[in-house]
Amino acid sequence: MSISVLLVDDHAMFREGLKLLLEIQTDIQVVGQAADGREAARMAKILHPQTILMDIFMPQLNGIDATALIKEFDPNIKVIILSMYATTEHVYRSFKAGADGYLLKDEAGTEVIKAIRIVQTGKRYICDSISSLMVDDYMNSREKPDDDSPIRLLSLREREVLQLVAEGTPTAKISETLNLAPSTVETYRYRVMQKLGIVDLPTLVKFAIQHGLITLK
Repeated sequence: MSISVLLVDDHAMFREGLKLLLEIQTDIQVVGQAADGREAARMAKILHPQTILMDIFMPQLNGIDATALIKEFDPNIKVIILSMYATTEHVYRSFKAGADGYLLKDEAGTEVIKAIRIVQTGKRYICDSISSLMVDDYMNSREKPDDDSPIRLLSLREREVLQLVAEGTPTAKISETLNLAPSTVETYRYRVMQKLGIVDLPTLVKFAIQHGLITLK
């Protein structure tokens, strides 16, 4: 039986390249594609793929928070992060959100096929350039009570609002996207800024970039 895969990346050419690579495998089937994290979560509920290949930096909802949403409604879906970044912050937050694998895009190639097969056995997959020991040590250190990472202060919903606000999305559109009243969106925005000690939008955008919620492309 083929392993069903959903491809999630905001670059169509990258998705198509992955699709061509995967579809020549007799045991892997690409069942869908998504261009942002919110679309990925919606399609995952419809398609129920066994594995999702997930980019981190995407509009609407980043791949890390999309992973957390997907794992909430179906923890059996395997998520492999495909990223250009190997920082401990991105790796830590990905696995904390429930990711099953982490692979650098420039090392993808046939390694992504290996990763898909390995995570289906229930094992975690980390590409060769990222030490598994480094990830474990970092995750253990971040679990300590004195962890003061500012992103830890925010709930998943608050991070969703933060990303959309930082991307310049109007309140009315955020309200529609998240199915929240406009006043509730404003409350979330105020709460986020209070928690982070931020008083203006430019500083909020800078924070979102520094902590991997958005990127300048």
